[in-house]
Amino acid sequence: MTGQAKVRVGALYTDLVDDAGLFPPTSLHMDQALARHRRDAEQGNPVLTHRFLCPASRLDRLREASLRPDRIGLIVDTPEIPPFGDLPVDFVEVRMPDDRPVSTFTSRLDLPERVRLFVEVPPRKSVAGVPEGVGLKIRCGGAEPSDFPPAEHLAAFIKFCVAQRIPFKATAGLHHAVRHFDPSLSVDRHGFLNLLVAVCEAVEGRDPLAVLRMTDVGHVVRMAKAVPEETAERARRIMVSYGSCNTHTPLEDLRTLGLIEEDL
Repeated sequence: MTGQAKVRVGALYTDLVDDAGLFPPTSLHMDQALARHRRDAEQGNPVLTHRFLCPASRLDRLREASLRPDRIGLIVDTPEIPPFGDLPVDFVEVRMPDDRPVSTFTSRLDLPERVRLFVEVPPRKSVAGVPEGVGLKIRCGGAEPSDFPPAEHLAAFIKFCVAQRIPFKATAGLHHAVRHFDPSLSVDRHGFLNLLVAVCEAVEGRDPLAVLRMTDVGHVVRMAKAVPEETAERARRIMVSYGSCNTHTPLEDLRTLGLIEEDL
């Protein structure tokens, strides 16, 4: 990072944001997404995981590209997981069928040791019997109001993951740090900072629901600043990361809220 600002972040925000530039609403072309990813990698901001999320259906196009990410999260949108041995895949994310428990669904998946598996839980489905080493994935929004789970559902999911020590990833809808109303969809969008602080609350034995519902920016920020580093580390072992189609906005939000600092 020679000649660039040095960004200082705590455990709560380190390796937080996966690059989902190929996905809506940004929906970049492959070359555009990879070029932006390379610029982010050169900047080296520690809030970004520098993991490039790629649908399985576009893996061949990624192989053809002149630029190649150092870390790839494979989002399975095909009937089977395609071979990826020549690519630096470290996460595989699959959607769980509505009518099958996680244990029977994952038992047939044979992945290399280096790869972590995350299973997306269908909306409002209760989860049980998650095999050791398997993580979960929760969808926090989408193109329709019905895609946004109620805060009560997210709170129950967080409490389950904390109680069972199951890591999870989040996806979709987390466009800004703090919960806010979106007039285009007439829905409250969940905030990624609300989600982080909610996991911290659950780790410390408190109900995460109140902070998930919170729209008072100052209050959420004060709670985030009050999180002990040890609690942040425990929380981040549960909430691994979340995918954002825009890698600039979460950084700008955290700067504006005074939650990350830069040494110029």
